[in-house]
Amino acid sequence: MDLNTFKEYIKAHLISLEQDSEELQKQMGFYDDYDSDEYESLEIEDVSLNGQMIACYHLLGVLDER
Repeated sequence: MDLNTFKEYIKAHLISLEQDSEELQKQMGFYDDYDSDEYESLEIEDVSLNGQMIACYHLLGVLDER
């Protein structure tokens, strides 16, 4: 895979992650009990998605510098 193909893949993956994050935020808005196991599970998934997005932004930044 060449770097341009990789860059386009990362961009597409980032769009997917952003869409997943938006959907997750909607789901989290339905909970009033922030101490529930269900809400905690959503929080963990939210942190994971944010970490993945940060990594994608970093990779895109590195690719843009070359």
